[in-house]
Amino acid sequence: MSDTTSTGTGQAPESGATLVADPPAEKKAAIVGRSPGQLAWMRLKRDRVGVFSLGIVLLFFIVAIAAPLVELIYGYGPDALNSNLLNDEGRPLGVLGGITFSSDGPSHHIHILGVEPQVGRDMFMQLVYGARTSLFISISATLISLAIGVVIGIVAAYMGGWIDTFLNWFTDYMLAFPFLIFAFAAIPIVNGWLQDEKHEVSEWNRIWTIIVIFSAFGWMGTARLVRGQVLSLREREYVEAARAAGAGVGHILFRQLLPNLWAPILVTFSLSVPATVTGEAALSFLGIGVVEPTPDWGRMINNSVLWYREEPMYMLIPGVSIFILVLAFNLFGDALRDALDPKSTK
Repeated sequence: MSDTTSTGTGQAPESGATLVADPPAEKKAAIVGRSPGQLAWMRLKRDRVGVFSLGIVLLFFIVAIAAPLVELIYGYGPDALNSNLLNDEGRPLGVLGGITFSSDGPSHHIHILGVEPQVGRDMFMQLVYGARTSLFISISATLISLAIGVVIGIVAAYMGGWIDTFLNWFTDYMLAFPFLIFAFAAIPIVNGWLQDEKHEVSEWNRIWTIIVIFSAFGWMGTARLVRGQVLSLREREYVEAARAAGAGVGHILFRQLLPNLWAPILVTFSLSVPATVTGEAALSFLGIGVVEPTPDWGRMINNSVLWYREEPMYMLIPGVSIFILVLAFNLFGDALRDALDPKSTK
């Protein structure tokens, strides 16, 4: 009796060979490759803190975008003044800044976060529209500064020579320039240029002035980061292959190098937005950012300074909102960085 085992081809295996059966066709079909983005999303989903933080961030975004719908459902506008909700000293009637869930009051409406002292505006709607203002300024300024930083960083690293030297010198100069001093000096001057015949500056002109200021001073970190990444990527084989094939500089920069920079760019974006939120709130708090009657979290805190002893809720509500949004953004940024680069924590 032969001690050899026949194979599927009808031939005997060679001496000493180990037979491995082919996996069934069903198992072959089940083996599916995953892209780097899918792998990063799987790692992010396993991070409960990151997912919870992302949910909070998305909630703020949804509320900000759907502010008119929230106003329609709530049935009360952000600019409605009601002195009947205040006592003779300008303080809200009731407890905790006039919080009430009954429509039996003078306004015949509920006020789930109370009302503002001295003016009687609903705090909840001021908070909702304030989120819209703060997030619009922060997202716009961050996107513009990221675009500037990416272009400067990728051009400086790839071109090298005097171009790299000049752009590095310019970046160092901008990093050394004091942002707050420039903002204090520039914003009033620019707003003076934008005044109309009534010596007033429109809401959108003030907002775009702040966006331009933040964009002008927010790109340096991105430029440094992108430059360092491109210095390590520009000698890779695929770049050399594209150069040998006759690809132009623009194609190499934005079609070969840029797609490999999305991970650090996304992380930078997620960490830059909360910094811009706090910076914009600081400018409004100091009186050179968003002013009345535009709803804004920083302006609300600025207005609450005179009432922090009598009505602490007036300061706590926007302050806690900024804290929660910034904390959620930072935690999500950390989780995103770990998901895109799992070796960064090792």
